[in-house]
Amino acid sequence: MIALTSIRDCFEGVIPSVVATLDAEGVPNVSYLSQVYLIDDDHVALSNQFFSKTADNVRATGRATIIVVSGRSGIQYRLDLVHEASLTTGDLFDRMAAQLSAIGTQQGAGEIMKLRSAELYRVEACRPLAGPTDAAPAAPATPHPKADERLAQAARLSAAIGAESDADAMVDRTLEGLISDFGFSNAMVLAVDPAEGRLTTLASRGYPIGGAGSEVAPGEGVIGIAASSGRPVRLSDMSRGRRMAAAVRASARIDADRYIPLPGLAEPQSQLAAPMISRGKTYGVLFTESPERFRFGPDDEAALTLIGGQLVASLRLADMEAGELPPERPGDLQPLPGAPFRVKLFAYDDSLFIDETYVIKGVPGRLLFHFLRIYAESGRCDFTNREVRLESTLRLPDLKDNLETRLILLRRRLDERRMPVRLSRPRRGQIRLEVEGSPQLELIDK
Repeated sequence: MIALTSIRDCFEGVIPSVVATLDAEGVPNVSYLSQVYLIDDDHVALSNQFFSKTADNVRATGRATIIVVSGRSGIQYRLDLVHEASLTTGDLFDRMAAQLSAIGTQQGAGEIMKLRSAELYRVEACRPLAGPTDAAPAAPATPHPKADERLAQAARLSAAIGAESDADAMVDRTLEGLISDFGFSNAMVLAVDPAEGRLTTLASRGYPIGGAGSEVAPGEGVIGIAASSGRPVRLSDMSRGRRMAAAVRASARIDADRYIPLPGLAEPQSQLAAPMISRGKTYGVLFTESPERFRFGPDDEAALTLIGGQLVASLRLADMEAGELPPERPGDLQPLPGAPFRVKLFAYDDSLFIDETYVIKGVPGRLLFHFLRIYAESGRCDFTNREVRLESTLRLPDLKDNLETRLILLRRRLDERRMPVRLSRPRRGQIRLEVEGSPQLELIDK
C-alpha cells in the first residue's frame, strides 16, 4: 500500500484519471474523471458531474477502481475504492466545486464542469502499474519538503504585515514578502468592489505594468472563482488552457477607452489564488502565478490563505483607526507650477478622465473629483478620512469598510499614469492633494 500523500502529483488534475465500475450483472463501465481530490492517506473524493452510469454502478456494488497518473513522471497508480458517502454541501464539496470551476473556466468548459456531488471513497489499496517497458516504476515522490518552512515563512510575513500601521505599507510588505521570502516571481493584491462585486487590482509585483485599477469579474478565472467561492484555487499545469488575462478581458465587455490591462504572464503554467476573508466576508484576493508547472503546492496554498487573512484584518483595522482620528489643521501648501489640465467625470459610471486619458472609475473617480473641486474652489489640499465619510454628496454608504483600499488604488493609479495630480498620506487618516497646474473641471451627466 503506497501512501497517497507521497503521490500528490497524481491529484493535480494535469492528466485525466480513469474510473472503472461494474453493474449488478458484472458488466464493466469505464469513464474519464475530471477530478480526484486527495483527502488523506485513506480517503479520496471523486467529482460527479454527468457520469450517471458510474453512479448507478457504485450504488449497486459500492465499489470502484481508478487509475491516477503523475503529471511529472507519467507513472500510473491503481486505487481500489469503497464508497462511503455522496456529498452535496460542506467544506469538501465547496473546495472541489471551486477547483472544478477554475478548470472549466480555464479550458472554456463553463457550466459543463459544474459539480453535482463529491463522492467520498475509502482507499483499500494503492499500487503502481508497470510502464510500457514493464520496468519497475520509479519510487514515488516524497511529501512536499517545504511544508514546515512555508508555515514559518507565513508566520513571519503575517507578523511583519501586522506591525505596519499604514495601509499602503501593508500591501507593499505583503507583495515584497511573497517575492523575496517565498521566491514567487509574480504576485498581485486585488480588492472587491462592493458596489459591483468586481475585483480591482491594488498593486502587483513582477510584471512590466503595475495594473492598478484593472478588473476581474466574479467567477472569472482562478481569481474570480476564489473570490466568489471564498476558497483557494490552485492550477498546476495550464498548458491546455487559455491565458486568464485574455479571457478576463474578453468576458468583461467594457468600453475600450475605459480599459486597464490586467497584469499577467503571457503563458502561465501554474496559478494560485487565495481569498482574503474577514468575519466570513471576502474582501479581496491574493494571487500568484509562474511560468513553471507544479510551482505551487498545498503548503503554498495554506500559506497564502493565512497571509491573506492577516492582510485584510490589518487593512480593516487601519481603516477603523484612521476614521477615529480628529481632523488636522490644513497645511499651508503652495500650488505647484504647471499647465492647466482638464478633468472630466462621467456621472453614469463615475469614470474620470484627465486630458482625455482614462484614469479610474467608481468610488475612486468620485473621490478624486471631490478633492479637486474643493481645491479649485478654495485652494485646500488637505482632507481627512473622517470628513470624507461624513460627506453625503459622495454617496458612499459602504465606504467604512474599504476607504483605505480605495485610496490606495487611486494613489497608485495616479502615480502609474504620471498624472498632474497625486495623493500622499502625511499621517494616518489624512489625505493630501498635490497638484501641478490648474484643474478645469467638468461633470458630464450622461
